[in-house]
Amino acid sequence: MDRIRIVGGNRINGRIPISGAKNAALPLMIASLLTDDTLTLENVPHLADVEQLIRILGNHGVDYSVNGRRERQNEAYSRTINFTARSIVDTTAPYELVSKMRASFWVIGPLLARMGEAKVSLPGGCAIGTRPVDLFLEGLQALGARIDVENGYVIAKTNGRLTGNRYVFPKVSVGATHVLLMAASLAKGETVLENAAREPEIVNLAECLNAMGAKITGAGTSTIVIDGVDALSGARHQVIPDRIETGTYAMAVAMAGGDVILEGARADLLQGALNVIAQTGAEIIPVNSGIRVRRNGSGIAPVDVTTEPFPGFPTDLQAQFMGLMTMAEGKSRITETIFENRFMHVQELARLGARITLAGQTAIVDGVRKLKGAPVMATDLRASVSLVIAGLAAEGETVVNRVYHLDRGFERLEEKLSGCGATIERISS
Repeated sequence: MDRIRIVGGNRINGRIPISGAKNAALPLMIASLLTDDTLTLENVPHLADVEQLIRILGNHGVDYSVNGRRERQNEAYSRTINFTARSIVDTTAPYELVSKMRASFWVIGPLLARMGEAKVSLPGGCAIGTRPVDLFLEGLQALGARIDVENGYVIAKTNGRLTGNRYVFPKVSVGATHVLLMAASLAKGETVLENAAREPEIVNLAECLNAMGAKITGAGTSTIVIDGVDALSGARHQVIPDRIETGTYAMAVAMAGGDVILEGARADLLQGALNVIAQTGAEIIPVNSGIRVRRNGSGIAPVDVTTEPFPGFPTDLQAQFMGLMTMAEGKSRITETIFENRFMHVQELARLGARITLAGQTAIVDGVRKLKGAPVMATDLRASVSLVIAGLAAEGETVVNRVYHLDRGFERLEEKLSGCGATIERISS
């Protein structure tokens, strides 16, 4: 099993290309199930989750081909992929596939809308909480679907087309908003989604669906209106840059010190998080090619933060921010409101010398003057990269084990950081 070895203490300077967003690419890929034409997606990242979803879509009959790279960009950091679901050969998403990636459950929406039926395995729990699918099922039922759960599978059927309706999300859910957006695009009549997620990835999906012929307004607000159409066509669409990767590397610069251009990054996708990072003492400067982040060696200021749905501070940056706060000059409080059990990185950061105490869903971080390298273990995707951030500033050697978590969401992380002067390498077993 691969590991990542880091020797801390180096400032990082240079340029880091920001990849396409995993959280945008996955629902866009699933949207290919809605049409028998080709959907071409640009800026698709090389990630384990993307490869797994390609296999899952193939099980339903989706063909794909890779076209190469965007102009003037390293092939390693971008692909253009054509997805064609000319005919759906199987409306069942089996447990052995869905259990490997929760987002694969989202195929239930397009399959039901296009084929009138879907049998999809329940995804089960995960390392950061149960993350139930109740809202997905309630929303589909509001559109006229009949839902049964048997032997660990959700069996969804409809007589003919789904029917537009008004649905109010009891709580904000990015995944359920994705699914109902796709399903309602082919429903008969108008659907109004209230208390919908506002994340940039929702907007990216809605823009793609509109390019395919859907009629969606209000994406990016809490009320989305979808006027269902009879059929969708193919389209060409670009995956937005990854705001979580952007925030992660911005925090890495704030932690290690240095001066880095995050190429292709868009400040509007994570302004709330950038404002928090700036409060720690790092400079955040929009430039023509992306975002410039620099810290000249001054201390890291402690900042309290609470995770919130967009446009608030993202839960997917909470672990990274905790890594940064381990060396802040004072105490900070980090409160997690989105997922339970998302503090598993605390014990691993403690192995590096961090002082963190937990009080319910709040972590109190008492910054230390120095961290010391140690072997640590990744527990989930975002937790794993918090250990990398801490390791960049720790004295001596840090070895991060179980880095397959990193490969799910960060494209060639060690290459990007080592290209800017960090001492970091992958050790293959």
